[in-house]
Amino acid sequence: MKVISYNLRKNKASGELVALTEEFGPDVLALQEADTLQLPAELGGLHLADSTHRNRLGLAIYYRRDRFTAESTQTFALKKSLHDMVLAPAHERLIGTRLTDVEAGRELIVASFHAAPLTALNSLRRHQIKAAHEQLHAMGDVPTLMVGDYNYPLFQKGLGTKMQESGYDLSLSDRSTYTRYKMFRGHFDFATSVGLKIDRVQTLRRGISDHLPILVDASYGAAVPVDDDAPESAAR
Repeated sequence: MKVISYNLRKNKASGELVALTEEFGPDVLALQEADTLQLPAELGGLHLADSTHRNRLGLAIYYRRDRFTAESTQTFALKKSLHDMVLAPAHERLIGTRLTDVEAGRELIVASFHAAPLTALNSLRRHQIKAAHEQLHAMGDVPTLMVGDYNYPLFQKGLGTKMQESGYDLSLSDRSTYTRYKMFRGHFDFATSVGLKIDRVQTLRRGISDHLPILVDASYGAAVPVDDDAPESAAR
């Protein structure tokens, strides 16, 4: 399964999306800073599951309908930073879509996430990530992949430890995803997951955005067989 995540930089890179999907053939496309009022229903063979609604520049998820059936989509507000409250309110920083993978006969959740900007503390972003994982788990106890702009270029080793403690894996891409400012170059865009094997995270070529898109290759872990003779409470 291929998932592309791209922060469009206030929608400036939206014109690159068709070519991007045609070249790399993603199964799911997760967007941040997209103009949700102008998003097409169909994009390069992908269908719009849904987008955030309470702020014009928001999040969206597209999926391939010849492989997936969208069961439900939810958007979530997370704890706000001072930047959100004073300068440019971002009411919804998470959107998750529960999909049925017809090809694999599995269910999963794919989410697009946009953490608070660098003016906020890492502790707030960790709170947002933890809360986002909890909201997605409430959508279903199924394999979950959350991709997006985590705005977390420093102290990622500590973040990875926190993710492992909560059962999630943190996956960085092979190259930096943000190089606009010398002070903050590094991996801003990455993935956290549970119940999936992340085979590769690749940083794609630069476009108009100050972020580079990433391509996540993921596969399912082995399904746990159910013992028909076991008590119902033991079957997972």
